[in-house]
Amino acid sequence: MKIAGERLLDAEGRTLMLRGANVGANARIPKVPGGGTWNSEGFFDHREVSFVGRPFPLEEADEHFERLRAWGFTFNRFLVSWEAIEHAGPGLYDEAYLDYVRAVLERALEHGIAVFIDPHQDVWSRFSGGDGAPGWTFEVAGLDIRRFAETGAALVHATHGDPLPRMIWPTNEGKLANLTMWTLFFGGNDFASQTRVEGIQIQEYLQGHYIRAMVQLARRLHDLPNVVGYGTLNEPSAGMIGMRDLNRRAGRLPYGACPTTFQAMRLGAGFTEHVSTWTIGPFGGIRTGAVEVNPLGVRAWLPDRDPIWMHHGVWDVDAAGRPRLLRPHHFTQVGGRRVRFHRDYFRPFANSFARALRKVDPETILFVEGVPHDGPIPWKSAPQTALAPSAVDVPNVVHAPHWYDAMTLFLKRFWAWVAVDLERRRPIFGAERVARSFTEQIGRLIARGRDSMNGVPTLIGEVGIPFDLGDKSAYKNGDFSRQMDAMDTTMRALEANLASFTLWTYNPDNTNARGDLWNGEDFSIYSPDQRDDPADINSGGRALEAVVRPYPYKVAGTPLRLRFDFETGSFRFRFRHDPRVTAPTEIYLPRLHYPQGVRVRVSDGSFELDAARQRLIYRHTPEQRVHRIHVTRR
Repeated sequence: MKIAGERLLDAEGRTLMLRGANVGANARIPKVPGGGTWNSEGFFDHREVSFVGRPFPLEEADEHFERLRAWGFTFNRFLVSWEAIEHAGPGLYDEAYLDYVRAVLERALEHGIAVFIDPHQDVWSRFSGGDGAPGWTFEVAGLDIRRFAETGAALVHATHGDPLPRMIWPTNEGKLANLTMWTLFFGGNDFASQTRVEGIQIQEYLQGHYIRAMVQLARRLHDLPNVVGYGTLNEPSAGMIGMRDLNRRAGRLPYGACPTTFQAMRLGAGFTEHVSTWTIGPFGGIRTGAVEVNPLGVRAWLPDRDPIWMHHGVWDVDAAGRPRLLRPHHFTQVGGRRVRFHRDYFRPFANSFARALRKVDPETILFVEGVPHDGPIPWKSAPQTALAPSAVDVPNVVHAPHWYDAMTLFLKRFWAWVAVDLERRRPIFGAERVARSFTEQIGRLIARGRDSMNGVPTLIGEVGIPFDLGDKSAYKNGDFSRQMDAMDTTMRALEANLASFTLWTYNPDNTNARGDLWNGEDFSIYSPDQRDDPADINSGGRALEAVVRPYPYKVAGTPLRLRFDFETGSFRFRFRHDPRVTAPTEIYLPRLHYPQGVRVRVSDGSFELDAARQRLIYRHTPEQRVHRIHVTRR
């Protein structure tokens, strides 16, 4: 696979339109969560943790890769985590896990499955309500994970208990644990310069360990031809970097108890606060009242550690014992210069990450995603002789953003006739306008990457729908009609933009009762609870008629238009051929939609059907520049 401008090409110069899934959502949680013991110094014992067997046991790999291949998902986003590699302590790598990932991806290669590696995280770590970073990262920063619940520093399912409000986990973005760790990871040199670990500034310490952990994985995988690249980091956060007003809350959508940033600092230091509470409405958060948090005055910091932001002069306590904010603009300026997160902090990190990996695998592709809904990522690509090295970003890059319909995602409802354009903060009414809005939103996402990242290709790394729409009883009985409508609307918008993408998600451990086993989410296109015929490769699939669709996999030129109607089976594709490409165009035609075969009409040239591989092989004529293919059910 190689990059040519805005296109991804195969070895024969054909344009690749990539489709796959995220494999899988269960990789965010360990197979063995650890003993939960504490040593004499009050630190959690992480040695017993193991992610071996995530996303599935090695002996089940052939079954899952065969299914993904049959569904046309030949390019997948493979989830790993920093914790999975380095959970036991700084510099202690889980060799068994690294061996396991190698063995699983060798099986993928045997099935013709390619992947890019996704170092996954959400709100920093499972100890702060998400997944990703090892627990010891909090300890080196001075935070006490045992006190996050009482101090409101994080909302964690394990300590909150059931029922967990739907989609409340993202509110951890605005709580102390997540805000502190991301600020230290990306900007500790500037904003917490006095905080050192083993004599190293904490930003260098955290980033260094993360990058070296991923280098360990790259060393295991560098010779596998089906591992084409690495993501920088799933949905990173800016923490408090660039935050203008610390008396406002942080995070995307208020839900539950949402402290302001200064309140979060005070709560962590042992102060009791009355925190505003919110619920989710159709067009955003709705304030519902307030709740008292941390009435016992517990601290979120280890006994021998001062609160970092108090130590660095952001705030202190006056003579009467009242907290006061001293540096409200602490996170917005450095040396009199206004900071910008993507320019000043994310780009240097992403370049360091890429250069470290390319010492192991010089050809690896970098899949870049920035902070969701936080504007474009500026990326310059030029020879190192043309600009100062600090102004040059590494080449061989793919823009890998995420997209979900906000209303479907947060409300767990889908109405074909009403939606919200979250970026433009406006409602959309009418089925045609909703469909058009989805297409426009995805189009803007692709255009942003093209314009700000100097014309690189885009692959949408996450896109999909929650399957727990409304009452779960319907799909427990096999009725996925509502989910099919929601998925089809999203898929048609992707097709209209000729987008490459990996669906969120394929989870072998999904259940109807517990979803994806993480924070109550339920996004998997596969569930063993729907599997009733072990001999049927499609058994276990959810809303498959909308998920599994024909598409042009390798195109001998430039794709121009793609449309598919899953109800009628009508597939139309148009492309302009590249005179330099002699290899044929290949189109995936799933038996799921064409059980009795197909009728094919082409504008010119010839075709053949490869039923075993579910492929249509089309050879165009050189005389006609634009070519049309129309497939219907027999």
